[in-house]
Amino acid sequence: MFMLFPNGLGKALTLSYDDGVEQDAEFISILNLHGLKCTFNLNSGCWAPEGTEYPEGTIHRRMPLSQAKLLYGEGEHEVAVHCLTHASLPELSTDQIIHEVYEDRKNLEAEFGGIIQGMAYPFGTYNDKVVDTLRACGILYSRTVHSTHDFSMPADWLRLGATCHHNDPQLMALADRFLNEKAWFCPRLFYLWGHTYEFEADNNWNVIEEFAEKMGGREDIWYATNIEICKYHLAYQQLEFSADGKTIFNPTSTELWFNHMGQVYSVKSGETLTL
Repeated sequence: MFMLFPNGLGKALTLSYDDGVEQDAEFISILNLHGLKCTFNLNSGCWAPEGTEYPEGTIHRRMPLSQAKLLYGEGEHEVAVHCLTHASLPELSTDQIIHEVYEDRKNLEAEFGGIIQGMAYPFGTYNDKVVDTLRACGILYSRTVHSTHDFSMPADWLRLGATCHHNDPQLMALADRFLNEKAWFCPRLFYLWGHTYEFEADNNWNVIEEFAEKMGGREDIWYATNIEICKYHLAYQQLEFSADGKTIFNPTSTELWFNHMGQVYSVKSGETLTL
């Protein structure tokens, strides 16, 4: 028996991009064209002043808040924490970590609405103290910069690795492997991360265009944000089983899907299912 994604799908795809830069607009247009979903990790203490004009040749161009609200405020993409000032958290005291994480979370919730429980580590840096503090701040997952080169579900959502960065030379080979693999014994997750200003710096927008065209529009893939996949996985882990494993109760608010002996089942919120 193993978890399936909504509607009995065995595969999911998600993306995670950082810093809230102007290049996110072109990136989102590419994702929307192919039906992909992304989580954008933002620093609410680093918005560019309104009316900022960057010198010619500037690559890392943060947006002002008004522009960010227009870009991320609509559509199906997720806004997540990236710390107030993009600080390296292991260098800080616990009080400073709380300030960086919690103030960013509060600001983003006020600016974009909803409850924000996702995050990416600035610079990819963290330690056990940081992880424990994030948990106390209500963060459910936080992305590192570690590339797994595989499609396994995370063992620890607060130490979340990605399949790869978009500049990884194995990107398209991994994409082909993901598309060809069958979810025989476990669900498959492809997780891509990066910064959209890198496409401009490296003059390689074709990389994400080719990836999105290859991976998008498929009926066997669940296209979801980081938090959607995280919450679904955490909900699945709350299923309750009888001693013989034949009776299953779903105490969550989410309909959950699984494969048992090659057969696809779902158990609705509050439902008890006997196999």
